[in-house]
Amino acid sequence: MGLLTVVAAVAGAGGAVAAVPLVLTAVGFTATGIAAGSIASSMMASAAIANGGGVAAGSAVAILQSAGAAGISTGATAAIASVGGAVGTAAARIFAAVKN
Repeated sequence: MGLLTVVAAVAGAGGAVAAVPLVLTAVGFTATGIAAGSIASSMMASAAIANGGGVAAGSAVAILQSAGAAGISTGATAAIASVGGAVGTAAARIFAAVKN
């Protein structure tokens, strides 16, 4: 594994971990609740309509709101870093293949 691949994997892992809280907040899953008029509020409304008026525990909206309010768990952080590292590695390999 070359230096470019290692650097890309580390950057991908770190970038993904850093980006998730920012993205959650940007779409409306904030520490104080779901932001009015946001993508998150649209998701919540759709989920509530689909479930007869309430958002089901364990649904995507509930999990994302929990992450937005309380932060990402250690296990989720490890999973996010793994996916980010894999994406970085794949990008480096594609770059190397195209370059050659």
